[in-house]
Amino acid sequence: MREFKILILLIVVIGVIYWGVEPLAHSIMHPKVAPADYSFKDLEQIDLSQGDALKGKKLVADNCTACHSIKSQDIAAPMDEASAAAAYGVVPPDLSHVGAVFDHNFLANFIKDPIKATKLEHKFGDANPYPMPAYNWMSDEDIANIVAYLVSIAPKTLTDKEVFEQSCERCHSVAYDKLTALTPDADLEKYLGTKAPDLSMMIRSRGAHTLSVFINDPQKLLPGTPMPRVGLDEKAEKQVISYLEQVGDSKKAQRDALGYKIMIFFVVMAVLAYAWKRKIWKDLH
Repeated sequence: MREFKILILLIVVIGVIYWGVEPLAHSIMHPKVAPADYSFKDLEQIDLSQGDALKGKKLVADNCTACHSIKSQDIAAPMDEASAAAAYGVVPPDLSHVGAVFDHNFLANFIKDPIKATKLEHKFGDANPYPMPAYNWMSDEDIANIVAYLVSIAPKTLTDKEVFEQSCERCHSVAYDKLTALTPDADLEKYLGTKAPDLSMMIRSRGAHTLSVFINDPQKLLPGTPMPRVGLDEKAEKQVISYLEQVGDSKKAQRDALGYKIMIFFVVMAVLAYAWKRKIWKDLH
């Protein structure tokens, strides 16, 4: 009977710590923020339903290929990556896959006003212009046509790594996968004001939930950060996190499975230890 009293006391103490102290400490270290918003409610809802890909193709050729490559359409970048990084601060993305990974309305808003879409008003303005100009002089119809074209040339499916490369590789390296950022560190530091971290172990240090919120809107967790809101749709964001797990935490599934087995092992051993104790000391109880 005494053992059960001690067990109950332990359960109470551990319960107070786990459900009382730990959540309080966690709430102080990690204040609650709104969950990821994949509808991007703060942005204008541009009607994309009537977008004409054929008209968009000409608009892209006239307005986008001066900076961007579209490798899937055999359109090369006008500058090599080193020259582009020196000129813009960051290598402009290839447009082959953007229609498959970015939320379409976000993409339209980005074309119209990239500073507002990326939530970088605190960093860029008249004195410090964003590398890509705003196309707010275009009609919503023209922007819808551009998005329609970019969606039409995008592949139906992409691997997790391909989504990561489209979304993150311009700034971030992944040394564990021998993936190097397209933009040299020196140019990126001048552009961002800081170096972009290698993401090899980011999944282990931040966790999938925190990364999902941060990728969706970095300002929620780190106000003033130079990292832009990327604008990935929910599926693409999950693929980015899946890739980071494959690279930085490849044993997660095995570790989780082993955890349950260890818990069962300790329960069985506790029962056996108690039974053994009762057998040996039964005359004293």
